[in-house]
Amino acid sequence: QVQLVESGGGLVQAGGSLRLSCAASVSIFSINTMGWYRQAPGKQRELVASITSLGSTNYANSVKGRFTVSRDNAKNTVYLQIDSLKPEDTAVYYCNAQYRATLYWGQGTQVTVSS
Repeated sequence: QVQLVESGGGLVQAGGSLRLSCAASVSIFSINTMGWYRQAPGKQRELVASITSLGSTNYANSVKGRFTVSRDNAKNTVYLQIDSLKPEDTAVYYCNAQYRATLYWGQGTQVTVSS
């Protein structure tokens, strides 16, 4: 079983930055792909970024150029750097990981952007 713990969310003004962290209870070196998702009130959860064990990244069009995903295998942590925050980025941000054919989710961290 894998536990994922997100942190780093908060209230920030538009134009500001945040760095979210997702700490895993297992070695993320063994996890092929880890993803960051977000869910705004009344909306479906959507993928914003993902990163493979080889460091390949993928981003939703809406966040390209503002979001950067990275991973530190030594710390078993994946990061999401969010710059130039917009009010529409307000959501609960979740990380996930597929490990041994099971998909695991963290509890989420709230990001609120004020205009």
